[in-house]
Amino acid sequence: MKRVSRERLDVIVVGAGMVGAAAALALARADLRCAVIEDKPATSPAAGAEFDLRVVAIAPHSKALLTDLGVWQRLDPQRIAPYARMQVVDALGGAALEFDAAEYAWPHLGYIVENRAVAGALWQVLAAEPNIRLLAPDHLESFETQADGVRVTLASGGVLDAALLIGADGISSKVRNDLLIGVDGYAYPQNGLVAHVDLERAHDSIAWQRFLPSGPLAFLPLADGRASIVWTLPEERAQALLTASEADFESQLRRASADRFGRTRLSSSRALFPLRLQIAQRFAEGKVLLIGDAAHVVHPLAGQGVNIGFEDVTALIASVERARASHRPVLSTGDLARWARERRSEATLAARAFDALNRLYSVTDGPLIGARALGLNLVNRMPGIKRKFAERAAGIRAGWRA
Repeated sequence: MKRVSRERLDVIVVGAGMVGAAAALALARADLRCAVIEDKPATSPAAGAEFDLRVVAIAPHSKALLTDLGVWQRLDPQRIAPYARMQVVDALGGAALEFDAAEYAWPHLGYIVENRAVAGALWQVLAAEPNIRLLAPDHLESFETQADGVRVTLASGGVLDAALLIGADGISSKVRNDLLIGVDGYAYPQNGLVAHVDLERAHDSIAWQRFLPSGPLAFLPLADGRASIVWTLPEERAQALLTASEADFESQLRRASADRFGRTRLSSSRALFPLRLQIAQRFAEGKVLLIGDAAHVVHPLAGQGVNIGFEDVTALIASVERARASHRPVLSTGDLARWARERRSEATLAARAFDALNRLYSVTDGPLIGARALGLNLVNRMPGIKRKFAERAAGIRAGWRA
């Protein structure tokens, strides 16, 4: 671990998960001197290691960012599962909506990759970046905001000064809490259950999701032919399925999936994670920013949480580039405030949309079931609107490239 005393930097990033690491790397490539504080450095999975339970759907624009940073190239292609189709099914209404990348001349809708593979590759590139000083393992002890920036004290005793502090330290962000920034949202009375399963019928590179009254069930393709399931369930039932026998779990999973992939065999352990909707009330205060889960946490039904975080990064870099093009100082308080307003608006819109979908498909009776089925079928037959839904469902944004 490198100790730094009273060194003036451009940016200090607290937290080097996927979004924090990408932010530090992108800012360093923009010729800004950065420090990254991280308590637990990431490592990539070893060749041939079992696939991790936590996977992420990387949207094309996120892949473009990671490629520009030299990170995507470090991922093992044998652990990346591109998917070209996505199907959404309403269990009660019977309607279905399918997106196919070929309809829009896109190569793929997205890529399923393990969280730790992306985080590990980012860490490897961070370690080799001359404009980045890695402070790990270490963690933030305290910080003081000043007229021209921020002074940070590390648990190891080091002190750093910087023009900007970025809190990328997760859902329980110390940076956010120390600024007394509140959050809007609530904990869902649901858990996400994750596992990997062998399939009787091949997934054929489709990301498939069935909306059940208890919550959505997703089958995401893995590169080895299996599927990663993300099953949203009421907490009590999730706990019961976590400890159920393999035979009982497989039987219930097959019923919940309406036999879409035939007989499914559990091929991994099972795990639960809590679900929240959480939006920080401010994404910036002076020369401090919040990004990633420190700023926004959304329901996983669309798999877009990390992509929204990567959008924080691309928007911040765009702000830096605009300032330079206008011959203005980068990271000014005005530019940061503008970034924060725009990003909070975008993240809130996405979070509320995913929340509304989860609530809509939790309805079990009444005319709303027929109405939502009609709406889904109409969208499926209207190319222009369907494309917009495809872009949102896959996290695709204007200007992306394959």
